[in-house]
Amino acid sequence: MTMKPKARKFRIRRNAPAAPKSGASAQTDPGDDVAIPEDTSAVTSNEPSDQAAKPSLDIDEIRKEGLTGRQLRMARRMAQKHGLAPTSDFDAVRLLRARGIDPFQRASIVELVSSAASGADKAGRQKDEIQLPQTVEREHINLPAADMSPAERRAEQIKSIQQDIASRRRRKLMLLLSRLAVFVLLPTLIAGYYFFAIASPMYTTKSEFLILTADGAGTSAGGLGGLLPSQFATGQDSIATQSYLQSKDAMLRLDRDLGFRDHFSQETIDPLQRLDSDATNEAVYKVYRKYVKLGYDPTEGVIRMELSSADPETSRVFSERLIEYAEERVDQLSQEKRFDAVKTAVQSLQEAKEERRAAQRRLVELQEGTILDPEGEIANIRSLIGNVELQLQEKQLALNTQLNNSRPNQARVEALRTEVDVLQAELDKQNARLNRATETSSSLASQASEIQIAQADLATADLVLQSALETKRQSEIEANKQVRYLTVAVKPVSSQDPSYPRSFENTLLAFLIFTGIYLLLSLTASVLREQVSS
Repeated sequence: MTMKPKARKFRIRRNAPAAPKSGASAQTDPGDDVAIPEDTSAVTSNEPSDQAAKPSLDIDEIRKEGLTGRQLRMARRMAQKHGLAPTSDFDAVRLLRARGIDPFQRASIVELVSSAASGADKAGRQKDEIQLPQTVEREHINLPAADMSPAERRAEQIKSIQQDIASRRRRKLMLLLSRLAVFVLLPTLIAGYYFFAIASPMYTTKSEFLILTADGAGTSAGGLGGLLPSQFATGQDSIATQSYLQSKDAMLRLDRDLGFRDHFSQETIDPLQRLDSDATNEAVYKVYRKYVKLGYDPTEGVIRMELSSADPETSRVFSERLIEYAEERVDQLSQEKRFDAVKTAVQSLQEAKEERRAAQRRLVELQEGTILDPEGEIANIRSLIGNVELQLQEKQLALNTQLNNSRPNQARVEALRTEVDVLQAELDKQNARLNRATETSSSLASQASEIQIAQADLATADLVLQSALETKRQSEIEANKQVRYLTVAVKPVSSQDPSYPRSFENTLLAFLIFTGIYLLLSLTASVLREQVSS
């Protein structure tokens, strides 16, 4: 609400702000200490107004007056000086106006009169009253400010803030674009220039080969080999072959045969991909691993090889030679398997043969030292003993018959007794031959038992020998099943167009890498700055 201020005469003083009238908007220069009413007619006119404006005691109305921060601080200090307890700066203005005190006048009428009488006391009082920083005095007199409403002042301040924000945004945007140009775009342009203009073209030769087993391999009874596909049966051999082709041994062999090191040391290759003439084996092996790529697919059992070089024909020759190395390696692996499978069977057969020979030799020695056929000899002796016993029994019966006569024939009796003695002696002799050993030889029964044991050992050795022969035959069959064959599914063919470098893809990848590095560093710096400032 704007009211016409009362006309009065103003005495313009330096460092002393004039109190604005209630309801009138006042423009205060932050660098001056003088407040001038907006209505200039009140300064030039000497005629008093009929209607005086009353100061507002409502805090909302006081807020609308557009008081400056310095005026509010002055009001709070004056309220404290008069012993008031305001809750805010606007409340201080309200309390002072309620007591009839102009909060924007430094000295009252009485202080002005006394200051005219005593200048020294006035200076002392002003020194005691002024507690806030003062502005530098100007040599000229401040003029009234232009008429501006609080809404316009607020709009001007908002516009100034918006312009400042826009300026800062433009400045930050320019800094961001500069950093992106230095840390992202410039390295990307350098990488793109290298890939498009400097990098040497590399020709790639692709080939595929797989390892197969002999017919019927892995189908032995009682095993799980028949349940597995062939690619799983040869999985270990394929992995071993892949590892060999990727090893330093294969690289050194290829270098000795075809000069792998010399090919990548040519002057026609760009400096980043070129090998030094005196490069170590580790550096050459690093290049070998970069340009010779192998992959094994366990579901199909196929080994895929991709070899790159600066010349298409050289790439094809390198691929063919590596496939030859793989074939030799597969043959060595299957040969070792076959030897391991047959070696034990052959050793067992040799031992069985030696045991059989020993048993045969012992039987022959026993037969040479004794009777050739002890069992037949024993049978003859037993038959002879039976006959002698029968004759001895007959003679004893005849002797007993003669002795039972009342008048036996003594000559007949003596003859019978002699025959009985002779038969008994023969019977004892034959029994002794059968059961008793002599000083030079063992008994016939002992000899027969030793020969029987030797014959049993010989029969056992024959069985062992037969089993060893069968085992050896089965081992050879299984060994033949372990034979591995390397089959080339896709033969290496020279390429007409270079496969590397992929200029666009590599440039895009470089851009993404540099962008990721920049974002990572920016986030890290932001987090560290926030942690330090907190």
